[in-house]
Parts: sequence; C-alpha cells; structure tokens
Amino acid sequence: MTLAVRVPEELSARVPAEQRGPGRQRDDVRLLVSRGTEPAHHAFRELPCLLRAGDLLVVNTSPTLAAAVNGRIAHARVVVHFSTRGDAAYGGAARWAVELRDPDGRGTTRARAGGPAGTEVRLPGGVRLTLEEPLSPGSGRLWWARAAGGAGAGGRGAADVPGLLREHGRPIRYSYTERDQPLSVHQTVFALPSADGAGSAEMPSAARPFTAGLVAELVSRGVQFAPVALHTGVASAEVHEPPYPERFSVPEASARLINAVRAGDGRVIAVGTTAVRAVESAMGPDGVVRAREGWTDLVVTPGRGVRVVDGLLTGLHEPEASHLLMLEAVAGRAAIDRGYEEALRGRYLWHEFGDVHLLLPEEGPAEGPHGEHCFSNCP
Repeated sequence: MTLAVRVPEELSARVPAEQRGPGRQRDDVRLLVSRGTEPAHHAFRELPCLLRAGDLLVVNTSPTLAAAVNGRIAHARVVVHFSTRGDAAYGGAARWAVELRDPDGRGTTRARAGGPAGTEVRLPGGVRLTLEEPLSPGSGRLWWARAAGGAGAGGRGAADVPGLLREHGRPIRYSYTERDQPLSVHQTVFALPSADGAGSAEMPSAARPFTAGLVAELVSRGVQFAPVALHTGVASAEVHEPPYPERFSVPEASARLINAVRAGDGRVIAVGTTAVRAVESAMGPDGVVRAREGWTDLVVTPGRGVRVVDGLLTGLHEPEASHLLMLEAVAGRAAIDRGYEEALRGRYLWHEFGDVHLLLPEEGPAEGPHGEHCFSNCP
C-alpha cells in the first residue's frame, strides 16, 4: 500500500514532546481518532474518554536497546546497528542480525552495501564482528554476524554483545531527528528488562506517550492491559522492506485475558503494529489465542486480515511504509486514506517522537469528550 500523499519535512518530529516547550509532558501529543472514515482530533491525555470499561490494550514490553555502535572495516569508519539476537533456530545466541551504515558527518547514518561474507568489523573493547550470511536470500541489507573477543572472552570466545551495547552503544538515530537522545527517552512506560539481553533495535513507539499516571487512570476506569513482547528489528528507512522474522512472546495470562475480552463485549486494541504481529501470531486455527513464544514471520496484509484485534493505536507512517498494509487490514483503505489526509491538514507530527492515530471500529461507543461513555473530569 502506498498513500498518494507527501509528508512535508517540517512535519517530522525532531525531538520528543516533552522537549518541545516548557511544561510539556509525554502525553502532550496529539491523537487523531478514526472511527471508520470519520476522523476526530484529540489530545492523547483524553484517551480514557475514548475507551470504555472492558476494553483491553495489548502492549509491547520489549525494552529499547542502545543498538548503534561505532566500528571500523580496515581504515573505514562504519556504524553497526544490532537488529535481532539469534537463538538455536537461527544459528545460535552468539549471532546477531546486523545492518552496517556509513556515518554521514551529522551524527546520523546513510545506507551502505552489506557484505561480503567474511567481512570483519572491529568494535570497541576488542570485539570483532564477522559477517556470515544475508538474513534472507536476495537481501544484502541485513546480515547474520558473529561477535567474538572482548572482555572475558579470551580473545576467541563469543562476545558479550548486550554488555557491549550497554557500554559503547547509543540509540539508533535517523536524519529527521535533531540530536542524539539518552536511552531513557527511547523507553516506553511498559518496557521490561529481558533476561538474555534481547530487546528492540527501535522503540515500540506507539506506547511512548503513555505515562504512569495515564495508565493508572485507564485502569481505574476499567480498561485492562495485556503485556506481550516482540523484539522489533531495524526498520528499512530507505527502501521500506516488509518485516522479517522477529522474536515474540505471548504469556499465558495475556492469552487468557485476550480470549475473555473477545468472548465478551470489550474491544482488543493493540498498542503498536508490533503488538498486532505478536497476538495475531499466537492465534491458532481454531480462533483461540494461546501462550506462545519463538519467531514469527507473519506479515499482516489486507488479504490476510486481522483475527484478534478490533482496533489499533499507532504512529503516523511514511506513505511507502509496509506498516500501512497492516493498518489497512485493521481499518480498511478508505479509513487510512481519510485519516492521513486529515493528519496532513491538521499538521500532525510524524515518526517515533510524533503524534499518534487511534483506529476504532465504526460502532465505537464514545464519540469524543461529550460522548455517553466519557467522564466529566476528562479534558
């Protein structure tokens, strides 16, 4: 899906909401709400007015990694983006899917050709990274690579990549942002540390506007939360490739809660496309969501459709982004076209620090701050 729109450069969110003015907070983002083809404008802090008791928000608990590390190939400087940690199914935990980028002199990076196999990248702390094979046939952007050496490895054993990222890494940054940000800025309120050091190369950013206070208010109004995890890899910023296999986990308690809400009159609303991919991957042929973990290669398209979620809270995506196919699967092409036209007209901000879009079914119960399910103390 490609939208027939052009996003002006000035609509890229260059800094987080809380840095855009005195007194601003994380939930001071704008919220475009689409019920079918009817968009409405809200502030994100009004979200409790737009949901109802019994609704379920599925949230991604994957932490964001400091996934960008400087390195050298011979005398040339490169930046390594550590994307996805492997396991036994993908050549062992010592392997990572990585993307090599060229520094552009402005603190960000530009695309470079990957490979060839055997290329060695020298990293801080005596770590050596060796490219082994492309992540998928015909794609040279992401490569499986094995890291060796460094502290405690005796120069030959597998390197401690999570330790390398903690000591020498920084969050991945793209050219539309103004400056580097500390890792804490890239963590959502739902992020939980992973025992094996796995995490997301890029923030599950749809959840970023949530604050602890807003979560407490939602819970007090009867909105429930189901945590899942999907460790998202490096997006293809230049060519918008479809997503590749990623690690995910749907716990037993979350699976039961999702099934209970689907059996009642509540709505299952995913917070982010990563949450959609996780829960849709956990549904069996019988229509029941079960506890599951492993790798998913599911690509949600309009042809495949969605079987678990009723709605989606998501950021605003580039017109060429593959994520738009998932949005179309949730809400339909007409709703996405109309919503993006309205987002442009209203000058909403794009990307991970930008505004957000809530896609709800047309029969959604609340029509805004004055709907029958809203509360008097809502903004």
